[in-house]
Amino acid sequence: MAGRLDGCVIVVTGGASGIGAAMCRGFADEGAAVTIGDLNIELASSLAEEISAAGGKALAVAMDVTKRDQVKAGIDATVKEFGKLDAYFNNAGMNSPMKLLDVTEENFDLIMKVNVLGVLIGMQEAAKQFIAQGSGGKIINTASIAGRTGFPSFAPYSAAKSAVISLTQAGARAWAGENITVNGFAPGVVDTPLWVKLDEELEAIGEADGKMDKLSSQIILGRPALPEDIVPTGIFLAGSDSDYITGQIIPIEGGMILV
Repeated sequence: MAGRLDGCVIVVTGGASGIGAAMCRGFADEGAAVTIGDLNIELASSLAEEISAAGGKALAVAMDVTKRDQVKAGIDATVKEFGKLDAYFNNAGMNSPMKLLDVTEENFDLIMKVNVLGVLIGMQEAAKQFIAQGSGGKIINTASIAGRTGFPSFAPYSAAKSAVISLTQAGARAWAGENITVNGFAPGVVDTPLWVKLDEELEAIGEADGKMDKLSSQIILGRPALPEDIVPTGIFLAGSDSDYITGQIIPIEGGMILV
């Protein structure tokens, strides 16, 4: 039985753990060749070996999304290995909570650099490759419910994810004529090792309202997401079923933010 992504070649940044790793496994299960871009090349290589051992196609590349040369090198390595690029997932991101009055320039700059500049660079370099191929393509950005509503314990992150939403809309308008769609998804509370670390940091600064259990109590489906809950939407956005959708952010948050 053919997979929904047979023949597709997909790059996932921040692909070695959490949502990114679940995406890579899900894409490979549907027949895609995946490039796992991550700062942690050892973890990315381990996941690539796991996917390959299961009969899939995977490549691991070291990638700091704030460094244009590394992003371009990752795309070039993908094209060299698999012959083309069909979809690019700007998934890499980070958070470092601070009380709003305590936010420093260093904290703000780091969060903006990784979550916003990294997305901009990824969008640009992926679009260049799609245009060079003449085939169109799909860019998918990881936004967040934090981009729709500000959280006082991580205001710079909320601002950054709001910027990701704006970049998604701008890219959709800029490249529609090149048959490039740009969309995103907005997770809510997702049970990953990164959120466990975030809980520890929130506890340390006395901001319990931002912790997983507190935020999860607002989810009408009654639980935080698992990374696997995000995968079906990723498959949809990477494949042909979403060809007539662009400039959109799909919430995946169990009914936490209703608008």
